[in-house]
Formats: sequence, C-alpha cells, structure tokens
Amino acid sequence: MLVSVVTTVRNEARNIAALLDSLVVQEPPFEIVVVDSASQDATRDIVRGYERQYESVHLYITGGTRGAGRNFGIREAKGEAVAFIDGDAIANPFWLKELREGLRHSDVVAGRTIQIGYRPFEELERVELIVEGTDVTYPSSNLAYRKSVLNEIGGFDRWFVTAEDIDLNIRAVRAGHTIAFRAGAIVYHRTRSSVYDFLRQALWNGAGRKQLTLKHGALWSRYRPGAMLRQKTNFWSLLRLNTALLGYVGYKFFGKPLPP
Repeated sequence: MLVSVVTTVRNEARNIAALLDSLVVQEPPFEIVVVDSASQDATRDIVRGYERQYESVHLYITGGTRGAGRNFGIREAKGEAVAFIDGDAIANPFWLKELREGLRHSDVVAGRTIQIGYRPFEELERVELIVEGTDVTYPSSNLAYRKSVLNEIGGFDRWFVTAEDIDLNIRAVRAGHTIAFRAGAIVYHRTRSSVYDFLRQALWNGAGRKQLTLKHGALWSRYRPGAMLRQKTNFWSLLRLNTALLGYVGYKFFGKPLPP
C-alpha cells in the first residue's frame, strides 16, 4: 500500500530536517508531501535540499489554515492512504509499517504520541472526548486515513483554528468508521519550548473546543469527568485548564481567545 505522508509546516527550520530524516527511512512504498504556509525562515530551502536528494519528497507552497493546508496535501497525495504528522515531530523507524498493519483492518488508525521536551509539559495527558464509544481526540500529529474516507467525509474543515483533527475524527466515526489504535506506531512530538507558547497553545485549544460545540452541539456530556479526575492534577494541568477556559469563553463572545 502506497502511503502519502502529509505534513503542514510554517517556520520549522529548526525541526524539519529531523522530521524528514525520520521519514525517508520508513518502510516503502511512501511519498512525503510537505505543504509550507508562508515560512519566513529557511524551512523551504531545507525541504528543497531533501527534494533534490529523494524522489519521494515533494514541497508545495500554499496559505490558509492547517485544515486548508492538509486538504491541499490530500489532493496532491497519490497514496491509497494518507498519514499525517507535524513538522516538529520525529517518527519511529517502524511508524509507517505499524500504520499499514492497522489499515489492513480499519479505515482510520491512530498511533502513540510521546511528548518530548520540558518535563512538566511531557506529563500532561489528553482530555478525551468520547463519540459513538470512541475517543476522537487522537491528534493529526500521528493519524492515518484511507484516502477514500477523507474524500467521503470531505477532508478537514478549513474553518477551525485548531481542533480540526477532532472534528475530522467525529465526522469519520459518525459516518460509521472505526478508529483503531496502534501502540507501535510511535511519533515523538516536541512540547512547547516556553511558558508563553504553552499558554498560547492552551488558549487556542480552548477556542477549538468552542468551535466544536458550535458545529456539533453541546459536547460536555461526551467528556469523561471520572477519567479527567484520575489524571495527574498539578500546577501545569490546572494552568492549562484555566487558560483553555479563557480561550473557550473568548471565542464564545468575541470570536477569538481572551489573552491570558
């Protein structure tokens, strides 16, 4: 099965070489589709170097939201399946092999994402959202779809500022597709490098959750409060929660997050 790996990037000069190094050694056949959105650093030059060296690497330049960039990558993808990964991530050498195995039995496969970087940020857990008995919060930093399913459900919604991957998963599950979890499909994802970036991410995540409720209706009953309470509660988790609430309320009333 040819798998098209799609990554959308902007100003990832510090990280993109590590990502591409981890992708070009994956089990073939595959292609790597890099969609750059107005990078102002050396990101494009670095990708072009890999494009000259490897026939499997392709660079495209287009603007818009992450959802719009990923949809562009999907349209350019030649594979039967599309795997998504972020520009600041590193794939385990067996990542695509594990995703392919999962795609033999399911139309959607999520892998295991390990956060690396500042330790307190590494230990924070996802806040699960359950739809049709399935956790739909698997991030598109480690997610694979059969292309036929992406075409069926219309790809990513360009309206989302973030949480576009959760929206995609919700629509896939409601269309009758299952999301299989493949623990061996490992991606190492860098945490935010500063408190400011951490808070900014939490704000926009909160805004994205509000966008989900605007599109799909009230989702509070689909969270697992018991599981949330069992998670490690510390200063950083509480700070993330409260900052996300600012983003949620800010988007509700102003169409953008409130500043922290």
